[in-house]
Order: sequence, then structure tokens, then C-alpha cells
Amino acid sequence: MRHCNACLYPHEGGLYIGRKNVDTQSNKLAEKLKQNYNIPGSNSIYTNIYYYIHLHINVKISYYFRLLIKMERCKIFYKFSINVIVFLCLLVASDGQDSSQMAPEGGFLKREYSLTKPYSSNGMTMPFWDFRDRTMLTNNFIRLTSNHQAEVGSVWNKIPLYLRDWEMQVQFKVHGGGRTLGADGFAIWYTKERMTPGPVFGSRDEFHGLGVFFDTYKNGPQAVTFPQITAMVGNGSVKYDHMTDGKSNAIGSCLASFRNKDYDTLVSIKYVKETLQVRLDIDGLGEWRECFSMPGVKLPTGYFIGMSAATGDLADNHDLINVKFFHMDAGRSAEEEAEDWSTVLPGVSYLKPPIDNRDDVGSGDFRNSSVSGFKLFLLVVCILLGVGVCVVVGVVVFQKRQAQNRKRFY
Repeated sequence: MRHCNACLYPHEGGLYIGRKNVDTQSNKLAEKLKQNYNIPGSNSIYTNIYYYIHLHINVKISYYFRLLIKMERCKIFYKFSINVIVFLCLLVASDGQDSSQMAPEGGFLKREYSLTKPYSSNGMTMPFWDFRDRTMLTNNFIRLTSNHQAEVGSVWNKIPLYLRDWEMQVQFKVHGGGRTLGADGFAIWYTKERMTPGPVFGSRDEFHGLGVFFDTYKNGPQAVTFPQITAMVGNGSVKYDHMTDGKSNAIGSCLASFRNKDYDTLVSIKYVKETLQVRLDIDGLGEWRECFSMPGVKLPTGYFIGMSAATGDLADNHDLINVKFFHMDAGRSAEEEAEDWSTVLPGVSYLKPPIDNRDDVGSGDFRNSSVSGFKLFLLVVCILLGVGVCVVVGVVVFQKRQAQNRKRFY
């Protein structure tokens, strides 16, 4: 006999509700109602109508109850899915980022000046950034130059920067086939000019603003190992000295072995209250160590952020992983905030202006330099000569006095 999920079956003393998946309490309730109201047996049409209505209501209630259960299950599954998606997004966002690349104290991330994955939605353009020459966009990095000779590439932000206090953290990777030798290096810029190729690590010479250079090839005779990091402030007339690898006009430098590392390599460039500080995390420890710090650096607002790289006879891959830019709260007064720094001349207050290739009459144009090794050597020699002269003069005077004393005694 075929079983019906919701049918009326004959029973002693009346009808019995036969329903496969309905709670048995419904049948008991129906029997009780039939007895209390003296509902006749199966011959009564009222009995059939009553049980039909009762069964229909139970079926509807059961249907909506099951629907509610399904909805609750969907809500739980939805919440679980959202949590999984958020976790995966955070995991992807943190992929390839070092623990030291965190928001600094008092720093607020500025997304319009930052460059993080995904760099591009179509592989051709980037929000807020331009690129040129041999620069290549991938899912995991931006390659400024590949491991081939005579290549240049650069990326530049489109928006002028009008913040006086900031910090920029750049995760990069320099690697190539040469175990100990590579070339030429890359640079991080804050300059008035943008998207202009040239001989200084893929960008123009005689720039206005700041350049931080990551030099992997030694041109000059200095007795140091490379790579080397130097910084220079230019006013549009100072040339980068390739023969001394920028040392003649550097405001600070340090040696740093950042090539061919298997772990993350990062640099922090911090400019707060006219002090420029460069720190590195290239040892795989997740900690910053200072490269140099220079007070009295004057950088005007309204310049552009950029990165460029170049190769020569030797070559390296120069890859950018991400750039994070932070606005730093320096606690400036209202008067300081109201100052217009867009017209300030780039310079360094604590260094003597050098003679550049344009101004020899001291008309007031800024010319930047630092004490080079040769100048320091000359200074030491002059001091030693002065001390020697003083000693000789003292000995001569002492001998003359002794001779006079002998004559008086005789």
C-alpha cells in the first residue's frame, strides 16, 4: 500500500491523521479534540473538514518552520563565510610584509601616496602612480629594471605632497646573477621634477629636492665595500658626482649589504621637524637600525615621490614590493602649521655651502655638500702641522732662555 505523507486514514471511533513527517503530538492532539467535541466517525463530512484543516495548518507550520531553520543555517554559513573571506584578505594583504613595516607611533597611513598589492586591475595603469621605460607590473612586485644591461625604469606619484612631516617605508628586493657584483642601483626621490629620465640611477641630474641612492657598484677610489646608501639634497644646479659615488655632495651615508637576500629588505625615510633619518631592516630580524640622521634639512612642500633604477655593463633586478607612506604628527603649533613651506629653498643648515657648477659669487643660492674624506684628511694634516709648529717654537724659546741663563752665570 502506498504511504501518503498527509492523508486521513480510518480508525476505530473515527479518523486518524496519517502523516509521515509530522510530529506525533499533532495526532494525539487531534484525537483529544475529537473526543472532547464528540466528533462523529468517518461518515461525518465535518470530521473530514476538521482534520483536513488541522492537517493543512500543521503542514504549513512545519513548512515555515523548516524554512526558518534553513534561513538560520544560511545566516550561520554566511557569517562563517564572511569571517573566512576577511581572514584570507588579511592574510593576502600581509603576505610579503615584514613585521617592522608597521605604522609608526603618531603616523597615519596616506593611501594616495602608498603603493601596495594589487598594484593594478588591468596591468596597464596604477591609481595615483605613473611608470615608464622598462618598468613591469606583476602580481607580486613592480620590476623597475630586469637583469639586463643598459636598462632604466621608474614609478612616480601623481599628487604633489603638501605634508611637512612624513615617513616613507619601502620594501624592495635587489637580486641578480652576480654573486658579489651588480649595477647600478636604485634611488628614492622627493623632488620637484618627475618622470624625467637621466643619468642618476635612471632619473635626471641637477634636481630640486632629496635623493636617497642605493648604489651597488663602486666607481670611485674610496676604500670601502659596496653596496652603499647615500643621500643628497639638490637645488637644481648641484651635479651628482659619479666618480666619488655621490660622496662629495652627500649629507649622510652608510654601508649596507642588501643584495641577493632571501628575506625581506626594507628602508625607512623619515622627515620630521627638519630632521632626515634613514633606517634599514636588511638583516631579517624585523628591526630598524639607523643608517644616518641629519638635522637642519629643509625640503619644500609640493614635490613628488618617486623611485627609479638603472643598470650598466653589470645588471640586477630592481623590484619594489610595496611603499607605505605615513603622515607624522610632529606636534607643531598653529603658527608653524600656518607657515608656507612651498617656497622654501632645499638645503641643509649645518653644512657649509660648496662651490657648485653655477654660482661662484655667493649670490645666496643654496649649494649643498658634506665633509668628504679628502677634506677631512687635509683638516687633520693642518691640525698636525699647527701642533708641530707650536712645539718647534716652544723648543726654540726654551733653548734661548737656557743659553741666556748660562751667560749670566759665567
